[in-house]
Amino acid sequence: MELRQLRTFEAVVRHRTVTDAAVALDLAPSSVSQQIRTLEEALGVALFVRGPKGMELTPAGQRLRGWARSLLDQAKQATRDVRGERQRLRLGALETLAGSYVPQVFARFAERRPDIDLEIHTERARDGLLTDVIEGRLEAALLLDSGDNVGGLGFPAPAEPLTFIDLDPVPLALVSAPAHPLAARAALTPDDLKHERLLVNVPECSFWMAGNKILGPGPQRIKVGGVPVMRAWAEHGLGITLLPQFAVADSLQSGALIQLDLPLPDLSLRLIWREDQESLPGMRDVLYAAARP
Repeated sequence: MELRQLRTFEAVVRHRTVTDAAVALDLAPSSVSQQIRTLEEALGVALFVRGPKGMELTPAGQRLRGWARSLLDQAKQATRDVRGERQRLRLGALETLAGSYVPQVFARFAERRPDIDLEIHTERARDGLLTDVIEGRLEAALLLDSGDNVGGLGFPAPAEPLTFIDLDPVPLALVSAPAHPLAARAALTPDDLKHERLLVNVPECSFWMAGNKILGPGPQRIKVGGVPVMRAWAEHGLGITLLPQFAVADSLQSGALIQLDLPLPDLSLRLIWREDQESLPGMRDVLYAAARP
């Protein structure tokens, strides 16, 4: 069993067809097929079957998938160590967090682990971050979540086991224009928001999911776009919106928006990674270096 065969195996798993894997690896399809056959012969088991959606893993292939990632990760670490290269941590983050919480995490990490290079990759879609972590293109990712499991906020549970640590609370604010009828009312409850226009982005948005959990189905969802658009429409009195406090701090300070009197739980800035990453020497300590004191 050779590392190049494991890389080819992972590419077929990721791309689902020999042809697409060959393009990604810059190899001929026949070479990819030969490497998979050689790997299967060496192990004495079938790793794939052809299904309606392409190459699908057998139970043996599923077991090899975890081993392949672990072995390839350790090979990368060994190469860097032997060459005397600095360790690198590739960290993904939602674009929403890039200008607010990511610098705080970066600063904490740089102070505690100056021996490690931290690379930040931003992504608009949470699914892209989860996929990159699962498939090993990122060691870890920052996203917004809540609850005791990854996906507690309401997005689908990841396809493979991930673990996490919550780094910082992310306070939310339900806001409106100062002239909105709710702005002068105290001690609001979700029932008071029935039939109100709630400005939202898309169902996959963290704040849409938070609104579902906290506000319930009562408000009328009005899709308007991303965070800047939601904030701007609220400032013009076109509805209320639920956003993180950091996204509306300037508008609240200037008086363009008012925070409505409805108690809200915090979201969590959550650092997630593959469970098998913790088997790599020192990786858990590296990941926890981003946590608060």
